[in-house]
Amino acid sequence: MAKAYRKRALGRGLSAILSDEDNNRFTKSASLNFDEIEIDLIDLNPYQPRTNFNQKDIDELASSIKELGLIQPITIKTKDNRYELISGERRLRAFKILKLKSIPAYVRKADDQASLEMALVENIQRKDLDPIEIAISYNRLIEELSISHEEMSKRVGKDRSTISNYIRLLKLDPIIQSGIRDNFISMGHGRSLINIKSKDTQLIIYEKILRNGLSVRQTEKIVKELNNKKVSRVTNYNEGLLKKIKLLETKYKTTLELKMRNEKGQLSFKFKNVAELNKLIKRLNES
Repeated sequence: MAKAYRKRALGRGLSAILSDEDNNRFTKSASLNFDEIEIDLIDLNPYQPRTNFNQKDIDELASSIKELGLIQPITIKTKDNRYELISGERRLRAFKILKLKSIPAYVRKADDQASLEMALVENIQRKDLDPIEIAISYNRLIEELSISHEEMSKRVGKDRSTISNYIRLLKLDPIIQSGIRDNFISMGHGRSLINIKSKDTQLIIYEKILRNGLSVRQTEKIVKELNNKKVSRVTNYNEGLLKKIKLLETKYKTTLELKMRNEKGQLSFKFKNVAELNKLIKRLNES
C-alpha cells in the first residue's frame, strides 16, 4: 500500500530552504517516517474545523508545489485498510488539482480523540481560520475532549480570556456569525453585539452597521446607550411596583418576592409550612 518515501522526493522546496542538519532535525522531531501514499486511499478528516477553502489560495499552493515541491507532508492515520487525513487538507486538494497519484505523508497512530485534537490545534496555530471557525474549534476541543479553558490555553498558547472571547461569538445570531466569516464586520463588532441578549435587536444593529459603515467604537456606543436605557426603564418600573407589592404583603400578611429582567419576571409568595400556605390561599379566595 505504501513504500518508503525518499527525502529527495519532497522536491526542491525543502532542500532549498533547510540544510541537511535542519532537515534531519525536522524529521526527528516528528518521530515519523515519510511515506508516499496513494491519494485515492486517503479519506478526508470528519473533524476538520475549516469549512471555508479559498480556491484561489489552493490554486496558488498547487502552482507552488508544482514549481518547488512539497515542503510539509500531510499527516494521516490508518483506518480500515485505508487512510484518514488528520491535517493538511489544503495540500491534499492542491495535489488533486495537479492530478498527482500519491502524496508525501506522515503515517501515525491516532484514535478519534487524538485526531480531533491534532486537526483543531494545528489549524488554530496556523492562523488561517476565520474567527467563527476558531470559536467552533475551541468549543469542540473543550466539549469533546472535556478540557477546561485553562488547559486549552496551555495547549494552544493563547490567553484564557482570548479563548473565552472567541467562544462567546457563538452566542451571536447565525446571520451575524456569517457576517464575521465573510468579513462584512469584524470580530470587534461581534464582541460588542454579544452584550445584547435579544437576537432580534442584534440583527437590527448589525444591519445598521452595514448600512452606515459603523466602526467598532460607534457600535460599542450604541450598545452601551441601549443597555443603559433598558436598565433605567426597568429600575423606574420597579420603583412603582414596590409600593404595590408592599400593599399586597400587608393585605395578605405574607412576603412576596419579585424577580425581573428586561421587563420580564415573576412574582412569588413565601411560606414557612403547608399550614401557612393554606391560610394564604384562604385569604386569596376571600378577596
